[in-house]
Amino acid sequence: VSGRGVGMDVVKKNIGALGGVVEIDNAEGQGMGVRVRLPLTLAIMDGMSVRVADERYVLPLAAVVESLSADAAVLHGVGGHAQVLRHRDALLPVLELARVFGLSRDAPAPGSILVVVEAQGARVALHVDELLGQQQVVVKNLEANYTRVDNVAGATLLGDGRVALILDVAALVRRARA
Repeated sequence: VSGRGVGMDVVKKNIGALGGVVEIDNAEGQGMGVRVRLPLTLAIMDGMSVRVADERYVLPLAAVVESLSADAAVLHGVGGHAQVLRHRDALLPVLELARVFGLSRDAPAPGSILVVVEAQGARVALHVDELLGQQQVVVKNLEANYTRVDNVAGATLLGDGRVALILDVAALVRRARA
């Protein structure tokens, strides 16, 4: 029958030009399924940009629960250097992102922020120096272009030309809970 599949051929060519793949499955009498796979470089996500020391990081906005002033937060020391945050009748582990990424700084700056994030049903508080705002970012696969980095899901290029690492919230939650 004239015209069947011609439109899909154009779609397949255009997606192929982007480095993607179109897979078509069909079974007589049962219908058809179309799967479109795009490269990670085309993935766009909403993120919360934060500053830790002189570095910029992006937290996936879907994982951010809330943020609060570290000065006003009720923090308790546990076993030496570890801290927990008393938050809504729960104790959340606090991860100092400067320590996680080996950034040098004496102590968190006054006015620093705790960002409560959630992954896999568990919450932790991330200690950051400043919230820089929300923005949509293009996710670049760091592993394909460089190497695997613990606690990092990818990277993005910021408007000023700097590279920001996109944090792997699930890995950070696992690290805090270990």
